[in-house]
Amino acid sequence: MEIKIKQFLDNQGRLKQLPAKNRVRQEVFRYLSSKFEDDRIYNEKEVNQILTEWSTIGDYFILRRGLVDSQLLNRMADGSQYWKNIIQDKGGKNNGQLSE
Repeated sequence: MEIKIKQFLDNQGRLKQLPAKNRVRQEVFRYLSSKFEDDRIYNEKEVNQILTEWSTIGDYFILRRGLVDSQLLNRMADGSQYWKNIIQDKGGKNNGQLSE
């Protein structure tokens, strides 16, 4: 069953509300993670900028934390670098490593 998130997006595709249900919230985080490029390292400011661009809720901290907690975005322990957790074609996770 496909989870619909359209009701949580404005007419420009920006997140306007976080869903209360965790399953739907996870789908929203997957949507937001699609806004990040594979095989690219981001600093915190760049992550915040992308999340601000793709949401109107005004709280990029919650979105960033949700992406990291959902393992859709990985980060260095000191928060200096972030990167998209690339899902392998076979459906397994690659342990958050950047592909070469």
